[in-house]
Amino acid sequence: ILWLGPDSNLFGFGIFGALRQQPFDSSEEKPQFPGASAEFIDHLEFIQPNVISGIPVYRVMDRAGKIINPSEDPQLSKEQVLNFYQKMTLLNTMDRILYESQRQGRISFYMTNYGEEGTHIGSAAALDPRDLVFGQYREAGVLMYRGFPLDLFMAQCYANVDDLGKGRQMPVHYGSKDLNFVTISSPLATQIPQAAGAAYAAKRENTNLAVICYFGEGAASEGDAHAGFNFSATLECPLIFFCRNNGYAISTPTNEQYRGDGIAARGPGYGMMSIRVDGNDVFAVYNATKEARRRAVAENQPFLIEAMTYRIGHHSTSDDSSAYRSVDEVNYWDKQDHPISRLRHYMTARSWWSEEDERSWRKQSRKMVMEAFEKAEKRHKPHPDLMFSDVYEEMTPNLVKQKEAMWRHVQQYKEHYPLDAYAK
Repeated sequence: ILWLGPDSNLFGFGIFGALRQQPFDSSEEKPQFPGASAEFIDHLEFIQPNVISGIPVYRVMDRAGKIINPSEDPQLSKEQVLNFYQKMTLLNTMDRILYESQRQGRISFYMTNYGEEGTHIGSAAALDPRDLVFGQYREAGVLMYRGFPLDLFMAQCYANVDDLGKGRQMPVHYGSKDLNFVTISSPLATQIPQAAGAAYAAKRENTNLAVICYFGEGAASEGDAHAGFNFSATLECPLIFFCRNNGYAISTPTNEQYRGDGIAARGPGYGMMSIRVDGNDVFAVYNATKEARRRAVAENQPFLIEAMTYRIGHHSTSDDSSAYRSVDEVNYWDKQDHPISRLRHYMTARSWWSEEDERSWRKQSRKMVMEAFEKAEKRHKPHPDLMFSDVYEEMTPNLVKQKEAMWRHVQQYKEHYPLDAYAK
């Protein structure tokens, strides 16, 4: 591992650099092994797991929304910053309403994004809209920033006839071909090697586009993470690995998840450029992702971004986080270091946002979400036959038998299957 110092590269990329293997020269008294670049030593020494104090956390704003180093200010326009804020707060409003709807039994499942809004919007804004996105399951803000309408968020969670997935997925498993957002799948970390393959294809086609792959620090413990990291580095793919390190993988805290210095520290071992950013600072996330994307495309190499943040909500509606963390801990992040309040402080200091603006927007955003919510709830469910379509061009004999068996069952027990609620 090479320590290059704080002034090595813009935004800290290159804090760790991967050494290239040197040309073979048998005349030199130095290691010529093809698998590593190193020097001989004549004393026994094991490498310590923490050779430095820790990878620093890059930030632009402090917790009060003040720019720390003016040269790092992305100089975004008022319109862009307001868009950031409105998307972050609209996501927050949608989360609250859909979370409550699940608690009322109206939908089967939900996952909130509380506290992580800055990682979504900051990274999404730095991408080309044509860049391919592989999400995990807590990146709804990325899709919202790209223009996914509230109607389709609601349709997916309610699995109604307007759902692009035709009701086949559980809630929050969004996807949009038009917005280049690959449909979410439940198994953890499967998207990581898939993203490496997609980025390799983009490189081969000379598209000048990048792929971004989101995952949590818990998913980084999966074997798929190793495969994705290694393939992307050795195949030199234009890929951004974006790790949302939010402190908990369901109930497993980071001190039980890994012993090293987080996820960014793994980058050098795979030959990847890495950076750790303050995920609650939307500008830091934006700067880091923008620079990573530029270099990933220009240099055909992967980048690893570890965004340090905090999951304020429960893991999902199937989780009760009070069983493994204190209310005081959650309240600190909610009240003292929230990405939305930090950005609001920034806007208020520039007279871009007032209390009246806040009241008006909160009322308007809630109205927008509630209208989409009420519309989705009234829509029919997709026709049951859609369970058997879209896999084969022509239904196979076994699927035909399954479909016939299903309808026999439904007709026999029709009092339990309200077909009037389904599309004709």
